[in-house]
Amino acid sequence: MKKGLTTVNLAALTFGFAFLYMPIAILVFFSFNESRLVNVWGGFSLKWYVELFNDEDLLTAAWISLVLAVCTSTLSVVFGTVAGFVMARFTSFRGRVLFSGMIYAPLVMPEVITGLSLLLLFVAIDWGRGLGTMIIGHTSFCTSYVAVVVQSRLVSFDRSIEEAAQDLGATPLKTFFVITLPVIAPALVSGWLLSFTLSLDNVVTTSFTNGPGWDTLPLKIFSAVKLGVKPEINALSTIMIGIVAIGVVAASILQKRAMVERQRAERMAAASDE
Repeated sequence: MKKGLTTVNLAALTFGFAFLYMPIAILVFFSFNESRLVNVWGGFSLKWYVELFNDEDLLTAAWISLVLAVCTSTLSVVFGTVAGFVMARFTSFRGRVLFSGMIYAPLVMPEVITGLSLLLLFVAIDWGRGLGTMIIGHTSFCTSYVAVVVQSRLVSFDRSIEEAAQDLGATPLKTFFVITLPVIAPALVSGWLLSFTLSLDNVVTTSFTNGPGWDTLPLKIFSAVKLGVKPEINALSTIMIGIVAIGVVAASILQKRAMVERQRAERMAAASDE
């Protein structure tokens, strides 16, 4: 019975990974296709990568998407960390229920409503739409995801480490940057990567908040699909997959280092208690 369950689990795991990653593998495979038809193999070639770097529209859209995603992720981590810290450490201030509701609302709010409300706001204040309005729109919902991730990490945080640091003479601000921040660094990295992904492939909010000449890569791809997918898009997608893979590896390394720092801090706290 145990062997049968193991076989079933292995089969389910294999099917799940194949379902998730087989389309990506096919996309990467056909990015090296000689033929212009994206689903007909015509031989190995790198010409679509060359064509990609000659396509100024796609490169501009990709650059706008990357800049937008980086700015959104960075701002979301800053605001989300503050919000998560408040929800985890200050549990009885007046208006906390309202504050928590405003943080959680973007998680369940349809993006069409969020995008439309932002569009009406920008029109009402006569703010020209562009990169700035897109950053505001993306940050408005990405911050909520970071806040939830940071709050969950702080709830399980061993505060005796902070108390030990303060007993040794550290100020609250120094304790936060020296003790708390390194310990919750994996949560910050996870929140940054999550925000980056959500911003990079967002279409609905972007379509409401962008302006002329500020089309992102997802908008370009959705427009191109109506006339047929160009092979250059496969090449660009492969490059972006490589960038994301590098980011995941870097995040894993940072998380491992943060774990080592946390264990060191816990040993120091234990030593101070003795």
